[in-house]
Amino acid sequence: MTNPEPWDKNGLTEAEFLAQYTPKKYPQPSLTADICVFTRQAGARGGLKLLLVRRGGHPFLGCWATPGGFCNPNETADQCAERELAEETGVTGLALEPMYLYSTPGRDPRGWTASYAFVALDEKGSIPVAADDAADAAWFDVAAEDSPAAADAPADTTLVLTHGDTRLTSTFTIVEQPITHRRRAHVTGAHGLAFDHAQIVADAWLTLNRA
Repeated sequence: MTNPEPWDKNGLTEAEFLAQYTPKKYPQPSLTADICVFTRQAGARGGLKLLLVRRGGHPFLGCWATPGGFCNPNETADQCAERELAEETGVTGLALEPMYLYSTPGRDPRGWTASYAFVALDEKGSIPVAADDAADAAWFDVAAEDSPAAADAPADTTLVLTHGDTRLTSTFTIVEQPITHRRRAHVTGAHGLAFDHAQIVADAWLTLNRA
């Protein structure tokens, strides 16, 4: 004898509840994926480079950003990350490691958007080719600079990203997580990167240099 299907407090079975459920009754965020791809090549300051794309549309038209975009309803964030990286830069075949979810209110002027970020290390030094909604794609040299600390405050680290005459920065203090002791960035200043990508890039850099 099978157990009867349970009823909720309104006397509905799960099938009955789902039949009358209206998703639009509750606001829903859009989900995106952002990917920080690093490589180590001769000639880069510190030997480290980061792959960025220049945005070809609003918002942040003309600004540099990490590759990424909106997830489709029929794919996971991991699948979205692989697809968007390939569509915007032509780079494929990398192992993408999930990092953090970014959901600060107002992070995207288009509306409520949360982003799942990934980090990857390109050992082959791919040659990016901009496509889809990316106007350009390029490897940026990455250099870390430490700022003197005040007597009662932790020191700041500034990541300087350079490509030709373009200079982008992300300045942050390092915060250790209470359980895993992983290091995360608390961004105190940024220049030139779209959305909250100064935060994402800083966290990815700390993940890559967690040893």
